[in-house]
Amino acid sequence: MSVRFHRHGHADAPALRELLLDIHDDCYAESENREGFDSRERFAQFVDAWSSRPEWACVIGYDGTEPVGFAYGAPLPTGTPWWSKISGLAPEFTHETGSRTFAVSEVMVRPRWRKTGTAERLHHELLAGRAEDRATLFVDSSHPKVAALYESWGYAGVGESQPFADAPLMIAMVRPLRRQA
Repeated sequence: MSVRFHRHGHADAPALRELLLDIHDDCYAESENREGFDSRERFAQFVDAWSSRPEWACVIGYDGTEPVGFAYGAPLPTGTPWWSKISGLAPEFTHETGSRTFAVSEVMVRPRWRKTGTAERLHHELLAGRAEDRATLFVDSSHPKVAALYESWGYAGVGESQPFADAPLMIAMVRPLRRQA
């Protein structure tokens, strides 16, 4: 299997929307919460919100012509609520400038390509060349194997959050993107 990666930005979002939703549907076909937080409609709201940001970045992997998965995100803006539901974080840790932290919103790999290293490759391709100091993501706290995978990629948990009323409890994770001087 030879996966190729294609980078996309905000201007490409309308043309990618249905593809991202279709990959999501494949990834969540077995979910017990397909009518709620894991629904296509709910995910479409996230795709639209994230991809509307001018600095949105997306990487889609292809095995031949078959899309295998994607990763996307954007820098956290000044005044973001990202950190607001996590207790115990210092103000200097949560202060965002619009160019300090890149939020990895989604990493999704279709079932057939899971456990092949594709998720890590998509993630690393998304973060390659980023100018921000650090990356952050949320992982469902009921999936410790996924959290451990992100730890193996250099992330560390900094607290828990339920970012939306219908969301599961999430672990907020952070990793450096560049060495600090």
